[in-house]
Formats: sequence, C-alpha cells, structure tokens
Amino acid sequence: MILRHNDVAGQGETGAECHDVSADMSDDPDSTSAGPMVAVDVRASDWQGDVPDIEANVRRAVCSAIAAGVANVEGIEVSIVLADDATVRALNRDYRDRDAPTNVLAFPQEVAAPEQAAGPLLLGDVILAYETVRREAVAQGKTLSDHACHLVVHGLLHLCGFDHHTEASATDMERREIAILAALGIADPYVERRAL
Repeated sequence: MILRHNDVAGQGETGAECHDVSADMSDDPDSTSAGPMVAVDVRASDWQGDVPDIEANVRRAVCSAIAAGVANVEGIEVSIVLADDATVRALNRDYRDRDAPTNVLAFPQEVAAPEQAAGPLLLGDVILAYETVRREAVAQGKTLSDHACHLVVHGLLHLCGFDHHTEASATDMERREIAILAALGIADPYVERRAL
C-alpha cells in the first residue's frame, strides 16, 4: 500500500456484498472473506464534517462497482483514503512527477499471482483530495458525496485495469462509471460535458 492505515474502522451500512476490513479481521490475518473487503481511512476530518456518512457512501460505491462485475469478488481488498490536497500533492509529486494536487489517485498493488498470494488480494489504494474534490463539486453543482463516490468508482476502475488513454477506452470507462453510479441513484457525471 502507498499509505499506511492508522485506523480503518468504518461506520454505517456496508452492503451485503462488501465487508469492512476492520470488522472482518479474525485472529488469522491471512483469512479471507467471501466478498470484497473495503478499508476506508479518513485522513482529513473535513470529509466527515461535510458528509457525516462519507465512509458508508464510498464503501457503497465500491460495492456497486464490484456488483457490476469490474473485479472478482472472492478474496479482494481495496483501500479508500479520504485525504487532503497536501497529501495528494505529495503523492502526485513523489509517484507521478506532478507537483500539484489532483482529485483522485489510484495506486494498483503489485502482487504475486493469485495462486501464490496468501490472504486477500489487495487491489490497491484510491486516494481523494478533499479541497480539490469539494471545489469541483461546487463548480459542477454536485453534492460532495456524489462527486466523491464518482471519483472512488473512477479510481477503482483504474485499479482493475481500465484507463482513458484512447477515445474508445475513455468511452468504455465512462459508460461503466455512469451505470455503476446510476445503481446508486447518482446522476450521470458527464451529461453536461456531452451537451456542449
């Protein structure tokens, strides 16, 4: 993992298919759950100040993406970090040579082949920057929660190998995002851009 987690405890409903990592850990650290495990680490308290149920909301976004078939649900774990611009800027600088914050970063975990891995297969980390995400949400007339959920889904798709380097791959990724978000009752995040 890119960031070490101080506390992965989550609150609220996690959905039937996904499990809170902290609630699922047994005495055996290599044990796996039947479904995906989602760790949500709130590093910037402003997230909870603006959206008290942000942990449950982003966990549901991950579960919706998993239910849509973007990843195998057996024995996987994903980490969502709700950070601030300073944290994301440092990661962006250190890992991508871009000295500026961005809304979301996705760091796929490099792991051994599934048959060689002990315990859950860690997909990687999705890290959001509070100030940037909030600024974008306001500018786009969206709720902070909906925009954060969109970016979590976007980041998870990157962890699963999807990208937007070509027009065709961008169209495919956007189509997947729209469908996953619709299952959550979140409006198409690209509708205004297509109207232009």
